[in-house]
Amino acid sequence: MSNNTTTARSGRLRRVLTRIGLGLLGLLLVFLGWVRCTFGGYGEPFEDRSGPPQIPASQVEVVATLDEPPGNIAVSADGRVFLTVHPESRPETTKFAELIDGELEPYPSAALQAELFETVLGVAIDRQQRVWTIDHGNHGLGQPRLLAFDLATNTEVHRYDFTSRHAGAGSFFNDLQVSPDGRYIYIADISVFGRHPALVIYDTHERIAWRRLEQHASVQAEPWRIRHPDKDMVFFWGLLALRPAVDSIALDKQGQWLYYGAMTHGTMFRVPAAILHDPSIDEPAVRAAVEAFGDKPLSDGLSVDEHGTVYITDVEHRGIMTLDASGTLSTLIADPRIRWADGLSFGPDGWLYVSDSAIPDIMLQSKGHITDAAPYHVFRFKPGPMGIPGQ
Repeated sequence: MSNNTTTARSGRLRRVLTRIGLGLLGLLLVFLGWVRCTFGGYGEPFEDRSGPPQIPASQVEVVATLDEPPGNIAVSADGRVFLTVHPESRPETTKFAELIDGELEPYPSAALQAELFETVLGVAIDRQQRVWTIDHGNHGLGQPRLLAFDLATNTEVHRYDFTSRHAGAGSFFNDLQVSPDGRYIYIADISVFGRHPALVIYDTHERIAWRRLEQHASVQAEPWRIRHPDKDMVFFWGLLALRPAVDSIALDKQGQWLYYGAMTHGTMFRVPAAILHDPSIDEPAVRAAVEAFGDKPLSDGLSVDEHGTVYITDVEHRGIMTLDASGTLSTLIADPRIRWADGLSFGPDGWLYVSDSAIPDIMLQSKGHITDAAPYHVFRFKPGPMGIPGQ
């Protein structure tokens, strides 16, 4: 074979490889562009709706100092404190626990943690004295699961494993509430990767579930950028941004209204709980029943007191705000010790408990960074009116 022939073939091979390389680079750029448009972008700053705090930070107490970040929190009527360890921190042993003498004790036991829980986050206590947990099952790739434990015996009394029909790949069951009679469970599906946020209703008597308000404007995120004092919640040069859809939900004392809001949405919504209880009611009727209740900050956890005032964590200003029945939004507390107020739960004697998950220090971080960012905290304070223990 002549040198000219060899040179020609080498040239053709280089051209083919160059075309393949350019093609792969083009596909990569298209994919990254899709990721940025779908999950990222910097977004616009949100207006500052905070004001002077009504309660000084000196009245906020530290309940616990922890090695791992708490997720959500529920406090029983007799003062028992239950916490999930935030799944974003990838806990290896204890994922759900009771706080006893300042320490996380695996609940219901250490031996059952791996069997029962995968990525458990939401927790609530009903008026029948059962503690409920919701597990998104690694964004629906594993087994999304609802569990209940009787507080008197510390034994499992209810389990429901969701199918892909209600919690498919890309779903994210984040928070839950329980109707006063203990029959209905309301669940917020952020659907971070699935992009189909919704409310999910589960009937504990009939053991059936159904989705409501899927992709309705009230459960969708708005394109705001979360500007935490430590960092903007945008990652990888804008490819990914923390911009969750419907994140937290809260139920009033009478079980009449379910309040909810996306983390990056400027409006608090509510819907009559009764209209969610009947799966035969058509979806347009449910959507027509949704009300815009008032303004809110960029938020995470919610709770409601006996007067119908909604308590809202303000993730950009290390605080908690209130939205009263007249629509007035006020700053209740602002405390520099709070890194990210995540969950809220009223306990006995009017205490409002706050789990601080420190999201800026755990999201997309290494285990080493998460360990170094400890300690993490649970706080409490007395806002005034009483609330519903466990919610």
